Amino acid sequence: MKNPNEIRVVFMGTPGFAVAPLKTLFEKGYNVCAVVTAPDKPVGRGLKMSMSDVKEFALANGIKIFQPLSLKDESFLDDLKALNAHIFVVVAFRMLPKAVWSIPEFGTFNLHASLLPQYRGAAPINHAIMNGEKKSGVTTFLIDEKIDTGEVLLQRECQIGESETAGELHDKLMMMGAYLVCETVDLIINGQANAINQSSLEIGNKPLKEAPKLDKNTGKIDWNSDSVKIFNLIRGLSPYPASYSTLIKDNTVIPVKIYSATREDGSSELAAGEILTDEKTYLKVSCNSGLISITSIQAAGKKRLNIREFLAGFRDISLYKFE
Repeated sequence: MKNPNEIRVVFMGTPGFAVAPLKTLFEKGYNVCAVVTAPDKPVGRGLKMSMSDVKEFALANGIKIFQPLSLKDESFLDDLKALNAHIFVVVAFRMLPKAVWSIPEFGTFNLHASLLPQYRGAAPINHAIMNGEKKSGVTTFLIDEKIDTGEVLLQRECQIGESETAGELHDKLMMMGAYLVCETVDLIINGQANAINQSSLEIGNKPLKEAPKLDKNTGKIDWNSDSVKIFNLIRGLSPYPASYSTLIKDNTVIPVKIYSATREDGSSELAAGEILTDEKTYLKVSCNSGLISITSIQAAGKKRLNIREFLAGFRDISLYKFE
């Protein structure tokens, strides 16, 4: 069994999801000799430069930082090679060219927030919930020329709660993934890893579901859909980027984001998008099958509110409808 502090690791990642695996590797004594993360970027109205979560952790713990504009830059590649790292670990980063992932002695592996080969792509957590999946998990796999198709090293699965949101599943998988990354490094450096082709993990003729990047249209609620589909969309995009709709009355149009809701089965005499409310404690919206009871909402330019707070400040809500 090799001593962790003898193993030189380069970690590549950017958002908060990547910090937990990095922190766990660091605390377990691995020699994280550098991190590679996204360049700082201007954010907000003041365009103040903002650094990635991974960079913040690296700065706080004295870890060398690389922020290349291009992963094919020759000087960057030379710097990577000079580190003499044994292994590269990738979590929530961009696609690597072969010139990068082929450098280390023990290879390069990635942590993905799904049970591959299902949900390859940029938004596996969101799409799993939007599709009403009952389970999810994390996978480590060896990087190759394509996206999320490399040989699988380890997997761990978990159940998805009936009302669980993308944010809640994100946090659960983040911690599961942190320990899976360390377990994967241990197996690789001790020659105990058993890489499995993803095609052997496909069960029968079960179709593969993709997890493409979310766009503006992903979150738009179609009230002509059934309540199950709408409910899954709301929780699959909560808290970010959030599903959205529009409250309309005559010439008044109010864009809203919907962060949480419950659903009710049954039929309604109301048309899709019409509202059922006591104007104090509940706001239910009719859909193709059943009702959606909104519990957390945010009108454009306003704060996010629970439904009682929202109704307390909204006059004649029953005269509106959702479109």
